Amino acid sequence: MKEPMNHSIRELIAEKSTRRTKWAEIMMPKFFLLCAIISILTTIGIVLTLFSETFSFFREVSILEFITSAEWYPLHNDPSYGIRPLITGTLVIAAIAMCIAIPIGLATAIYLSEYATDKTRRTIKPILEVLAGIPTIVYGFFALTFVTPLLQRFIPDVSIYNALSPGLVVGIMIIPMVASLSEDAMSAVPRSMREGAFALGSTRFEVAVKVVLPAALSGVIASFVLAVSRAIGETMIVTVAGGSNPTTSLDVTSAVQTMTAYIVQISLGDAGYGTTEYYSIYAVGMTLFIFTLLMNVLAHFISKRFREVY
Repeated sequence: MKEPMNHSIRELIAEKSTRRTKWAEIMMPKFFLLCAIISILTTIGIVLTLFSETFSFFREVSILEFITSAEWYPLHNDPSYGIRPLITGTLVIAAIAMCIAIPIGLATAIYLSEYATDKTRRTIKPILEVLAGIPTIVYGFFALTFVTPLLQRFIPDVSIYNALSPGLVVGIMIIPMVASLSEDAMSAVPRSMREGAFALGSTRFEVAVKVVLPAALSGVIASFVLAVSRAIGETMIVTVAGGSNPTTSLDVTSAVQTMTAYIVQISLGDAGYGTTEYYSIYAVGMTLFIFTLLMNVLAHFISKRFREVY
């Protein structure tokens, strides 16, 4: 009597497990599909909102003025809506940031990939992750209260609000992105390529620079492009430390205004809802969206075009 009972219990457990497996096989793909649809619909909703509100702006302002004018004074009695000063400020900040992030991030990636021991790598990587996890508002006040006074000791002409200080801090902020993505690309290079170069008499530095780096070039360049995109879209650092002076000047010691900083300024209530000034933030947002989209497409193209498969 015991054996049939045990046998039936095993069958019951197996049947119950089978029902759970069948339920998971049926429901989980639908759940994953729902998540994907929500992501796609959210993206479409954001793009449609940008387009519709931007169209409302261009019903009041000529698109030719928006593109060609060198003055951006939307809150003046005689407003001017030339996006060039905001683009100039954004690109100046991004350029300064990349001058810091690319050499330091790439050097860090080479060290972690080719020189560091496993123990050292396990120590440095979490530190980089902590650096990437610091809120950008903290970076902004760090730039304003520490970096700017430090710069004024060496460059007396630096004003309280300037392009140099936030540019340097944005560069520090995106170092982990460059270092991590570049190190991943270098680590993917087969060990056999390194050993072959060592067998031919190459030094460790020659192997890193002349073998590993060219082999991982697509991933390294893609990390640079993604870092530039991140620098262009940075908000709080440039809002706190960059100032609000839209200008086409390339003087990094004076105040500038970026596209994101202007959006923050208007969003705080400087313009009433439904006014031309209000709709201008969507036109600026659309410009920023196009910039970041092009950078991401470029990064994807580079990674696909120059990718080495081992």
